[in-house]
Amino acid sequence: MEIKKYLAEFLGTFFLVATVIGSGIMGDNLSAGNEAVALLGNTIATGAILYVIIKSFEDLSGAHFNPIVSIIFYFLKEINLKDLIFYLVIQFVAGLIAVLSIHFIFELSLLQISSKPRMGMSMFFSEIIASFGLILTILMVRKNNKSNVAISVALFITAGYWFTSSTSFANPAVTLARTFTDTFTGISPESIIYFFSGQLVGLFIAFYIYKFLR
Repeated sequence: MEIKKYLAEFLGTFFLVATVIGSGIMGDNLSAGNEAVALLGNTIATGAILYVIIKSFEDLSGAHFNPIVSIIFYFLKEINLKDLIFYLVIQFVAGLIAVLSIHFIFELSLLQISSKPRMGMSMFFSEIIASFGLILTILMVRKNNKSNVAISVALFITAGYWFTSSTSFANPAVTLARTFTDTFTGISPESIIYFFSGQLVGLFIAFYIYKFLR
């Protein structure tokens, strides 16, 4: 049933965004202002949840949880236009619901707008690299050994937190959700154009490099 794959995309995206934002809040609260420690906690939690949700839902929805992943599989004709549209809407909505849920359980104001700027061409280029690397990882590992996709994605994003200046968002739904939290992982609304554009450019580069390599 189609409802099963849509629910799977909702649940996976919800837990991804909840983990990114929640672990950022927890890490920031417990690190006494040490941003490196907070980022490390944020990194470990995000890598862990990625492995879990991909393994949990890959047989139901394909475990996208990310608009650029859904778009690449549409380009590869593995999902149809209807599923693409539903997946995109579900991913963005799930992310926003996750933000509200995390604010509630940490007893924070539910409605927030981030004041944390992450702007400039360095962020744009960083997101190109992060998104290119993520998509190419998914496509190449899946081609060689599908069972290793979950751990490969988890490890790439874990590494990406530390080798990119943007901390490897590589996900438009997560990016938008993070504009609605003025906490450790937030991103100001005026910054998202650098991230969205970088993510899309990275997507297209990965698509053509994959087609060439294949």
